Amino acid sequence: MPLSMPWLVGLGIAIVLIQMAVLWRLHLPGRRRALPNAAWVDVGWAAGLGVLALLYAAFGPAPGPRRLLLAVLAGAWSFRLAAHLYRDRVAGGREEDKRYGGMRADWREKAPLYFLFVFLGQGVLDVVLALPFLLIAFNTDPVLRAWEWAGAALWLLALLGESLADRQLTAFKSDPSNRARVCKAGLWRYSRHPNYFFEWLIWVSYALIALAAPWGLWAWLSPAILLFLLTRVSGIPLTERYSLESRGEAYRRYQRETSAFIPWWPKKEMMKQE
Repeated sequence: MPLSMPWLVGLGIAIVLIQMAVLWRLHLPGRRRALPNAAWVDVGWAAGLGVLALLYAAFGPAPGPRRLLLAVLAGAWSFRLAAHLYRDRVAGGREEDKRYGGMRADWREKAPLYFLFVFLGQGVLDVVLALPFLLIAFNTDPVLRAWEWAGAALWLLALLGESLADRQLTAFKSDPSNRARVCKAGLWRYSRHPNYFFEWLIWVSYALIALAAPWGLWAWLSPAILLFLLTRVSGIPLTERYSLESRGEAYRRYQRETSAFIPWWPKKEMMKQE
């Protein structure tokens, strides 16, 4: 039975906040963990978006094919990313990411409380970013329009790109001889952050699909917010800060030669061609 939009959004907020509170407790030291690992927030952020997509698809009034499209596309991306983040940042008692380690050092004894706000804040961000999912779930048009098919095609391309970038980086990191080196394998030769670029493209695909819905233009807030966060706040700036600290001049050379976000030919290759 479909739910009204306010009820569905309220239910979604409750679910993701409870989820993030549970993960916050899980990230603290306990009987099975000697040290905290706030990277659980990344896993929860990714999984929360999938939970919201499935929730909206289950209880939205859109026709079955459109709700199935939403569930498959958003669910597959979300849970693939959550599984990757878990393996890369949490599984096997991995050391806490330097970004969170720096926060913990700055916050000291108040770190557990402040991290609770971080976890809950990511849950709220999930609800905001899931606006395209909500619009799709409330699009009652019986026909899938051209924008929706175009969005689905872009989603497939972007998911393949993000998955490839993740595998290339994981393979690079798994070789101990690469510990102090800069990854320039595959897509990383053309962008310093191809995983972020393709993740953003996935959100563009959701906005394209939602464009067929009433008020669909509002869906573009999500890729706009994500682009700002990735390029100006917590994505590229923090990642590059710690890369510079650990790799020094090698990473500075990589910055001079390689596009930060959109894949493009390395500058030294362009100079050779000239």
